[in-house]
Amino acid sequence: MTYRDVVSRQVLAWACTAVGARMPVAMAPLALVFLVRERPGGYSLGAILAAAYVLGEIGGAPVLGMRLRPERARVQLAVGLAVGTVGFLGLGVFPGAHPVVLAGFAFVAGGAPAAATGGLRTLLSELVPARSVAQALSVESILTAGVWAVSPAAVAGLALGVAPRAPLLLAAGLMAWSVAGLWLLPARWGAGEADGAGGDGPPLLRVLVGAWPVYVVGAASLALLGLSELVLPALLEQRGIGVGWSGPLLTGMAVGGGLGAFVYGLRGWPGLLRTRSLVLMTGTSVCVALAAVIPATAGIAVALVMGGTLQSGAMLTRNLSLREVLPPRALAAGYSVMYAAAGAGYAATGSLAGALLKVAAPSTAILAGVCLTVGMTGVGWWGEVRRARRVARAGPAGCAAERGGVAVALGGVGAGAVVEGGSATGVRGDG
Repeated sequence: MTYRDVVSRQVLAWACTAVGARMPVAMAPLALVFLVRERPGGYSLGAILAAAYVLGEIGGAPVLGMRLRPERARVQLAVGLAVGTVGFLGLGVFPGAHPVVLAGFAFVAGGAPAAATGGLRTLLSELVPARSVAQALSVESILTAGVWAVSPAAVAGLALGVAPRAPLLLAAGLMAWSVAGLWLLPARWGAGEADGAGGDGPPLLRVLVGAWPVYVVGAASLALLGLSELVLPALLEQRGIGVGWSGPLLTGMAVGGGLGAFVYGLRGWPGLLRTRSLVLMTGTSVCVALAAVIPATAGIAVALVMGGTLQSGAMLTRNLSLREVLPPRALAAGYSVMYAAAGAGYAATGSLAGALLKVAAPSTAILAGVCLTVGMTGVGWWGEVRRARRVARAGPAGCAAERGGVAVALGGVGAGAVVEGGSATGVRGDG
């Protein structure tokens, strides 16, 4: 397996569009804090605005993702990104507005483009052969890791060196660029699919709910990342290490994520996707737990880099699992629900850690968060095993019905199957 099929002009155009859509997402929470930090109660207000932004994402992703239609994909994505641009522009143009107005702009900036992640990921799968979908998703993860590695430095540099509103104005410009970039990509996905938007399969909501175990493990995966980001400064202070090291350490974790995504896409890996996910999530949990108890900066750095490497692989297995359990007509919505679930996991673990920091040491808060994510991973894995057994008992007909009416059991690779290492993984009981 190589990345040869992923190297094309259209994938490059997709990458430029994706950067424009995702860089604002990575910049937003920190940019909102810098925007209002000099106002009375600035840091608290910044946290509230960041929360409003995240709530917009969590609410907008599933609601708007379920409304995406393959035949109108470009227009729907463009409208969402354009409205998001207006939200970011409002924040940058009116930084002194009433907090309620700013919270409204933040909510719109987070919610309106929230379905873009799922839509762009689905469009990416249209640009490569079926055998290279795993590599394409790896490239997406590498790109995302790069965006998240660059964003904090870009926000801090612009806010302190130019103006507090500058990062949000840049975010608005980047998102507007992504709207234009959509016209370099296919106008729709799934052309000619038998189960398009008007297919005869089960209702979309029922199909999406059936994939709940995948969402649970996806939420657990990003929860570990959020735990590391939010508690690391306090942990470094507890260890007597300068909090300024938190930036380089988190950058190292992001670089590790990009490396892990690249390595994952180099070959086909043995075992069921749910088993790979369990192994990778366990390894990530161990790394984050080690970072909580290791006293030396170098040891914490190694643990976080390794944790980022394994975490990116875990997220890739979740995206590939969605392609197995969902029919093509539901993929964009499924990716959007995954996005919302991951955001909810990030927020839940961050809230738990924040509450524990008031009564416990930072290392204890991290270990408690790790226990929570391990529990979520176990529940998700159990749900996938249970679903696989139910499908196996139902036989080929039940398998086809379980995936929303896609007749993948008729032999060959179904419309939504992923081909890894030359073997069809669409119907193999890997829930």
